[in-house]
Amino acid sequence: MKISICLTVLTAIVAGLGPAAAQNPPQTSTKKVDGTDNVYVFRYGGHQSIFIVTPQGVIATDPIAYLRPAKPYIDAIKAVTDKPIKYVVYSHHHYDHIAGGQPFKDLGATFIAHRRTKERFLELKKQKSLLADVVMPDQVVDDKKSITLGGTTLELNYVGRNHSDNSLVMRLPKEKIVFVVDFAPIEQVQFRNIPDNASPLEYIASLKKLASLDWERMIPGHPYAGGRFGTKKDIEDDIAYMEDLSTEVKKAADSGKCFDTAMKEVKLPKYEKWANYETALPANIERFCYWWGRGY
Repeated sequence: MKISICLTVLTAIVAGLGPAAAQNPPQTSTKKVDGTDNVYVFRYGGHQSIFIVTPQGVIATDPIAYLRPAKPYIDAIKAVTDKPIKYVVYSHHHYDHIAGGQPFKDLGATFIAHRRTKERFLELKKQKSLLADVVMPDQVVDDKKSITLGGTTLELNYVGRNHSDNSLVMRLPKEKIVFVVDFAPIEQVQFRNIPDNASPLEYIASLKKLASLDWERMIPGHPYAGGRFGTKKDIEDDIAYMEDLSTEVKKAADSGKCFDTAMKEVKLPKYEKWANYETALPANIERFCYWWGRGY
């Protein structure tokens, strides 16, 4: 009887740990993408990158080692293959995704980014505000470039200004997968006041270009919506959100309600279940108020 009670209690405790364990995942994880032979997602806290293993070497993306070591990412790659890391591709210039790449460079990797990423870095370096462990790109992309290594092709596409003026969409044509960082959240409103973009309308246009590419699954740079991959429907929803927001804020601006009144009054109940709706919607409204109320 005592043994039975103890087992029952132990089972209840273990079962109780399930949700807690789910809410506190390990700091890093590596998972091969279902349906592929060589594509892996590496998660480091709340950031994600992909790496592709080929017979001739590895193509890695964003080091995501800002204020933390790059070693766990490199170790994750080495746990999968003994092939060298040939390339590291930057998604865009923001430090939280691309800092910490020097250990990859020390292993001989070639770094690739959009041309304006390098221009930003050169300006920051001139101002002595470029982080020491940010590696300058060796090669640059304008509108489109492809990397082919060991029978695998990774296509780099520039779709216009959005979360930055240098974001690249990385597409694996054979696998019909894209890796997209920051500008296409899944079931989440846009980040804060939608910083570092010229026109919100350009942002919407870039989302439409992303939707027009040939792909079926999107791996995001953050584990949105419980960590699931994105779909074309998610991008269509992002476009709808931005267009709905634009329409409502333009009405507010035309009525002289920008900024503070609009930030309090404009609501988009269709999206109220999205992540960060309550906290970020006012800031999203503020950005569109600058556009429709001030022209910038």
